[in-house]
Amino acid sequence: MEQQRREVKEGDMQQKQDSQGGKPSSILGKAHPALKAFMCGSLSGTCSTLLFQPLDLVKTRLQTLQNTMKPGAPKVGMMTVLIQVIRTESFLGLWKGVSPSFVRCIPGVGIYFSTFYSLKQHYFQEGRAPNAGEAVLLGAGARAVAGVCMLPVTVIKTRFESGRYNYVSVLGALKSVCETEGPRALFSGLTATMLRDAPFSGIYVMFYSQAKRSLPPEVSSSPYAPLGNFGCGVMAGVLASVVTQPADVVKTHIQVSPAHWTTKDAIRYIYTEHGLRGFFRGAVPRSLRRTLMAAMAWTVYEQLMARMGLKS
Repeated sequence: MEQQRREVKEGDMQQKQDSQGGKPSSILGKAHPALKAFMCGSLSGTCSTLLFQPLDLVKTRLQTLQNTMKPGAPKVGMMTVLIQVIRTESFLGLWKGVSPSFVRCIPGVGIYFSTFYSLKQHYFQEGRAPNAGEAVLLGAGARAVAGVCMLPVTVIKTRFESGRYNYVSVLGALKSVCETEGPRALFSGLTATMLRDAPFSGIYVMFYSQAKRSLPPEVSSSPYAPLGNFGCGVMAGVLASVVTQPADVVKTHIQVSPAHWTTKDAIRYIYTEHGLRGFFRGAVPRSLRRTLMAAMAWTVYEQLMARMGLKS
């Protein structure tokens, strides 16, 4: 009798688990590791994009202001642009362009992390950690794949944030660009984007992995490990952002211009009009956003992967 009661009780508990989502979790458990990495990356990208979108908008406005500023005009800083956006477009105006940012970052970060995970599993099957050079290639390769896949949405996102185009929706913007400028415009700035994103990710992964290895064992194995990893991510992000800032300025100029500028055209224009300093326009908001966004994305991704029993 006691055995029968126990079996009935276990059966009721199993039914309750199934009704509350037990089976979906078992389905998730059977998913391919690369799919799990994609889901973890997408979730981390969602959180970081929503939080740091205002910094991306301010960065884009600062860089595009170069085209309209007259010689001798007073310099415009990050706080000036921030206040101007709030006054003229309301506080929520700081999140202008968040829709294409979501469309770009949610699948884009997922593609990046799933590609990164797949490459790491393929080339480092023994569980060996990549050295500094290998980490650069790993990060750059994963970012190149994600960057090419999401470039059309990146172009639309940049135009949304610039304030020069009156697009209503992402789909409407895509249709408008294709009709007025041709599909080629959706891949404008490809070279500059690759020169920005691939080195950024490669340098970031190298510094991040090296910084994590230098953490004391008592920190790495403690409940404060995510905080330590976040600090490593911030340091890596600052270094990578500074190195790739000129490529970001060039990319923005190409993508907001309807004249189909080449990379050479944009570099020549920026240097002629603004000198070397023009290549570092918007460096502060971009460094803040890219650094915090990357650090948060990696921290959330690694914690989610650990909960799924996978080594990131």
